[in-house]
Amino acid sequence: MTKLNTPVTIGNFDQKVRSDCQVTLELKDKGGIQLSVKSKVYALFGKSIEKLCKDELAFFEIEHAILTLEDKGALPFVIMARIESAVKQLMDTEKEFLPEIIQENTNETLKKQFRFSRLYLPGNTPSMMINAGIHNPNGIILDLEDAVAPAKKEEARYLVRNALRAVNFYGAERMVRINQHPNGLDDLDFIVPHHVNLILVPKCESAEQIKQIDEHIKQINAQSGKKQAIYYMPIIESALGVEKAFEIATASSNVVAIAIGLEDFTADLGVQRTNEAKESLYARSRLVNACKAAGIQPIDSVFSDVSDMQALASNVKISKSLGFEGMGCIHPRQIAVIHENFAPEEKEIEKAKKIIMAFEDAKSKGLGVVSLGTKMIDPPVVKRAETTIDLAINLGLLDKNWMHNN
Repeated sequence: MTKLNTPVTIGNFDQKVRSDCQVTLELKDKGGIQLSVKSKVYALFGKSIEKLCKDELAFFEIEHAILTLEDKGALPFVIMARIESAVKQLMDTEKEFLPEIIQENTNETLKKQFRFSRLYLPGNTPSMMINAGIHNPNGIILDLEDAVAPAKKEEARYLVRNALRAVNFYGAERMVRINQHPNGLDDLDFIVPHHVNLILVPKCESAEQIKQIDEHIKQINAQSGKKQAIYYMPIIESALGVEKAFEIATASSNVVAIAIGLEDFTADLGVQRTNEAKESLYARSRLVNACKAAGIQPIDSVFSDVSDMQALASNVKISKSLGFEGMGCIHPRQIAVIHENFAPEEKEIEKAKKIIMAFEDAKSKGLGVVSLGTKMIDPPVVKRAETTIDLAINLGLLDKNWMHNN
């Protein structure tokens, strides 16, 4: 059923745009398919682009239309998303023209895994998605919320869906930040069936929001027949959210972390955000405590000054000292600094090795009391040492057979 008779234009096209295209589609009653493709790479890829356009229109059973595509180096998954978004503004159909899913994007994530860094990418900007994985963030966030203009949110959903299937993120956890509740529930229909690993829930202020997401995902999985694990990272961005942190942390077994968003939080308090972050110390400490009590990961806010790596390093060290286990990134250059400063220092690793060796020695001798020098070692200390060693091994700072090499 046709919804509109006027042309619609989808996508991005100007001098600065890369790896994208702009599609203008008008449905007609006669005249067949009139296709115009404008591209600097037409000599190399023009025929394949035209075939893709015609195949997609045929898939949606469109026999008469005028389609103009202005290309800026868009990959097939982008072209497919732009055309489908245009089609669905013009007609009602539940069909989906999907790119093949690559094998790398079928892996599931783990509830407990390192989430030091998560790189935010605008959900309607394909050029930033294509090579994001080469920077080695722990997670890549395709952002449907603040990074997408309101008028572009619908078309961004198709692009993010296709990116989840077609873009190689090189092992990074595939994350999507949905829109603020309740609009974010509609985003789930586009991403849940397509192997998203983790969903960020912005401006979360209650357990009920998480429970509604949980229920909606169960319904989607029941319809699609999928049973993959999808985890949640609510983002606390208000005074009310801070007060409800433990309630949110325990709202679902799929909540694996909570992040704090300090730009919105400080605005809610009516104060300026500073690099020293004294204005958010209570909130950050409260969030860490709630997460630790719930057995999940506390994740710190992004650091907004992408030019000051020294200030970022200092911020990460403070974050680590408060108990945070990761931080958001808004530029790839921040990733290495975050990883380096969340990683255990050499003296931490050496101390952890001594604790574990003393514990193993006492255990082999049947001793109930473990000591290192003049200090007694209790189970929580051993557990913390084991976490440090696991971290060092996974970051390549320590050989996994270190005990046998000593």
